[in-house]
Formats: sequence, C-alpha cells, structure tokens
Amino acid sequence: MGKFIEQSKQLLELVGGKSNIAAVSHCVTRMRFVLNDPSKADVPGIEKISGVKGTFTQAGQFQVIIGQEVQDFYNDFTAVSGLEGVSKDQVKKAAVQNQNQLQKIMSAIAEIFAPIIPALVVGGLILGFRNVIGDIDFGNGTIVSQSVFWAGVHSFLWLIGEAIFHMLPVGICWSITKKMGTTQILGIVLGCTLVSGQLLNAYGVAGAAADAIPKWDFGFAQVNMIGYQAQVIPAILAGFCLVFLERFFNKICPKVISMIVVPFFSLTLAVMASHFILGPIGWKIGSWISAGVHAGLTSSVNWLFAGVFGMFYAPLVITGLHHMTNAIDAQLVADFGGTILWPMIALSNIAQGSAVLGMIYLQRKNTKTQEVSIPACISCYLGVTEPAMFGVNVKYGFPFICAMIGSCIAAVISVGSGVMANSIGVGGIPGILSIQSKYMGIFALAMVVAIVIPFVLTLVVGKKKLTTEDLYGEIEESEADAPEIHSVIGGVDLTKVVAGTPIALEQVDDAVFSKKLMGDGIGIIPTEETVYAPADGVVKVTMDDSKHAIGLKLDNGAEALIHVGIDTVEMKGDGFNYLVEKEQRVKAGEPLLTFNKKLIAAAGKKDTVICVVVGGN
Repeated sequence: MGKFIEQSKQLLELVGGKSNIAAVSHCVTRMRFVLNDPSKADVPGIEKISGVKGTFTQAGQFQVIIGQEVQDFYNDFTAVSGLEGVSKDQVKKAAVQNQNQLQKIMSAIAEIFAPIIPALVVGGLILGFRNVIGDIDFGNGTIVSQSVFWAGVHSFLWLIGEAIFHMLPVGICWSITKKMGTTQILGIVLGCTLVSGQLLNAYGVAGAAADAIPKWDFGFAQVNMIGYQAQVIPAILAGFCLVFLERFFNKICPKVISMIVVPFFSLTLAVMASHFILGPIGWKIGSWISAGVHAGLTSSVNWLFAGVFGMFYAPLVITGLHHMTNAIDAQLVADFGGTILWPMIALSNIAQGSAVLGMIYLQRKNTKTQEVSIPACISCYLGVTEPAMFGVNVKYGFPFICAMIGSCIAAVISVGSGVMANSIGVGGIPGILSIQSKYMGIFALAMVVAIVIPFVLTLVVGKKKLTTEDLYGEIEESEADAPEIHSVIGGVDLTKVVAGTPIALEQVDDAVFSKKLMGDGIGIIPTEETVYAPADGVVKVTMDDSKHAIGLKLDNGAEALIHVGIDTVEMKGDGFNYLVEKEQRVKAGEPLLTFNKKLIAAAGKKDTVICVVVGGN
C-alpha cells in the first residue's frame, strides 16, 4: 500500500472528484490539475492535507505543491483515482478549457507573437529613435536636417526597422508553422511572398491610381500584385491556410512521395489563396474602416466617433490595417489645414505605453518581465506600439483593455475640443510638438488623461489578476535590507553544489522556492555546468523527461533537492544529462548532473541553481 493513499483520497474528494479532473500531471515539486470546474476545489481543505505545502492557480492550471515526494504522491493519486497522467504540454492544452473565448483568442495571438517579441522590441526602439531625430522640429529644423552624420544614421537604421516591421508577415507565418508543428521553412517562404519586392508596397496602395497597380494577367482573370508589408491579419490567415493544407496533404498522400507532393501543393495553393482571396479580403476590411473614419470625423456626433475610434484604434494596430489612416490624415490636412484624427492616434499610443508602465510598477522586482516591458514602454511613448501591445498588454489581456479605456476618454477630450495637428508626427509623447499651438494646452490635458487612467486601472486590476509568480519580488528591497545568505542548512554546505555566486533563497525568481515552501536553502548563479553532491547520501528523485532536478536522501537524515534553472522543465531535457541513477549511493563532491548554460539562455530561461534542504542536523 502506498505511503500517500489516504492523502490521495482526500485530495481527490477536495478537488471535486474524478469527474471534475480534465487532466493531471506533475513536475519535480507539484501536482498540476486542469479542473472542469475550478470553483469546486476546496483550497483551504486541500492545504490542510498532510504533505501538501500550498496551492496556486496559473494559466488555467490548479497546482498543488508537494515537494520531493511528488512522484510517490502522484503514483498513489493515479492509483486511487483511476486516472492516467498526461504530459505537462497536454495539461497546458487542456487548461485552455478554463479560458473564455476572448482569453483564448488573446492567448493564441500572444503565443504566435511570443517568439517575435525580441525583434519587435528592437524595432520599436529604433523607430522611436528615428522619430525623434527625423520628425521633431526643434525650432531650426530636425536633427537630421542639420547634420549629415545623423542623416546617415537615420537612413541606416531604417534597414533594420524595415526588416522588422515591413517584413513582419515573414515572422508571423514562421511562428504559426512553428506553433502548429508544420514545416517552418514553408512558412518563411510564404511570408516572403507576401512582402516580395515584385509587389506594390502596401504603404503605396492608398495613393496609387487603379491603372498604376501591377497585375498578374491569366487571360481569363487579372489579380492585383499588392504586398502586405506590416499587415497582421492577412499573414495570420495565410499562415493557418498553409498549416491546414499541409496537414490535409500529409493525410492523403502516400509517404513515398510526400516529400515532393506535400510541400509543392501546400505552398503553391497557400500562396494563391493568400493573394487571390485572403489578401483582398483584408484590404476590403481596411477600406470599410477608412470610409467609416472619414464619415465619423465629419459628422455631428464626432465626439461619439472619437470615443469609438479611441477605444478601438489599438485593436486596429493588431490587424495591421492602421496604416490606412495615413491616407485619411493626408486628405484632412489638404482639405482643412490640419488633422483631427492623428492626435487621437498619438493618445492611443501613449495609453498603451502607460498600461505597460503600470505593469512595470506591478512587476518591478520581476527582472524577467522588465527585460521586455521597459524597452517596450520607451518605444511606445516614442510612437511605436507593437512591442508594448504584443510583448506585454495582449499577453496579459487586462492592460490592453485598460489602455483602450484611457485612450477612449482622452480621444473624446481631444476631438470635443477641436484639437488639430499640423500634420502626421511622432505618435507618442513628443507628438505634442506637431499640435497646432492654440490646441497644445488642451492636448496636454488629454495626454495626462491617457497616462493616468490606464496606469491606475492597470494597477487596480493587476493586483487582482496577476498571480504570485507574476508579482514575485513586488516589495522593493534596498541592498542593505537584502536577505542574509545562509549557505549551511541542516549541516550541509550548499555552496559545494555548483561553482558560482550564492544568492538568498528569497531572491530566486520562483515563488515556490523563494517562499521556502520546499524548505530552506540558497540559489547559486552558476559559472560552471556540473552539479555535485553536497554530502554523502542516496539519489531518491530524478526527472526522466526533463533531467533538470535531482533529490538526495543524505546520511545525516536530511533531504536535499537541487533544481537547475527557472522553468527549465519546459526544455524537456535539452542540455541536461544525469551522471547518476536513482537509488545510487553518492559521495560528497561526486558529479550528479551536467547542464548547458548556453542552451538554457537560448530557451529564454534563467540558469539559477536552487538548493534546498529539509531536516538534518
């Protein structure tokens, strides 16, 4: 009879019974449940079960913290419940059922854009800098107009900016095929066909006469040769079309000829569908939006239009159709000597940046998120919103909505006061320099609204929505108040585990360990890649699928757990190698496992080695 049979029976009952469990798995420290109805879980009761150290919910998963004996607990639980465990990836997929439709859509978009975020962050900073030196008139002209050097810098940086934003469909198509498990190089090629130099650039379509647009002439039909630079919806539709076609042909095609038939027909048909059907649909949507904007600006209820446009301009950016507003702005400037539309765009950008600023404050000790959010906020305030929206706001959902609300209110103030810009300018805080002088005061007030409301709303909602792990390190600490490092725990010197710099356990970016739910210990920022036994003992815990952690029963009665990296379980063993086996006796200083720092970094993870001990002398 298992050690945790009784506890397993209690846990099964308290999570709502077998019928309430959609999936169950485990990692090195915790059980991971996907519950059909999370409200049925009796959290206080579960946390009173002997052997349970705590619970938390994240990304649709209800997680029960057990500790080093989680494998034994898990085995007894599956025996009692009659459930078969699944992989952690399958648990993540099952967890989608606990998300509403909007969350599912936001999650899908976030997953598609997650691999592209580093490029968007770089591109945002570059374009923001180009806006400052190339578009702002400091009284005697722009910086670019006054300096040959800065004119050269401005021109050179566009090489990178164009590659990131104009060629964005390439990255999107690649990311979709990567996410869906189909052939990634086909996704790259498909994306390239959407932005080919043979096509009329998307930014030039609005001002081109119908007879000036190049066409493919098939005799019985002609198709416009239009590019989809910087557009998101056509790229997403094209990417999923390719995925569908490749999966279809893989099912019906004999394996012996699949290498030839599947790529050829999948790619050719996907390109045809993208240019003949999906792309034109995207342009039609853009035309409808443009017509609606013009009608709204010239109507007697322009304040209502301002609220709607201010609210939904940010989602328009996600579609990639926002560049259509440039043609409207140009026409407004020509007809009325200025544009009422563009100030709202600048305010929307400011609002999105302010929501990110709220997230920066909420996660001010979460160094992992700061690496994305700080540069994203800077570029957003300089007029480039994609890094902020895709890297932060859409990822969490609620900051995006908070920014939309702030943008809506600011837009009503701007349009209701007749604020007009001389022309299109920097779409962020420096944009005030493009506002006609008599409107600068009221526009400054609208800017304050666009900063304060999203920031405050994000703080209020974020404190309720963000998980403990999202908010880890929320309380700021000075160097003098930093927790003391105790490296000898239970009579064991944990600094012998791996060469590197010790840090206090409270400073580790994993709430389960930093809150000492697994025991006391330290973290080590490693300089080498081999983990050693800190004392004599027996190997009791191994993770065969991920190989990122190991548990020892030491001769002095203590239990030691060594965990390499933060969230490295997701690497599925890539870069990790055990040097010992379960139940093997080891001596102090004997190598236990090796890991690859470069692979961990490439996976976007931290390589902090966590060492905790329970019991002992």
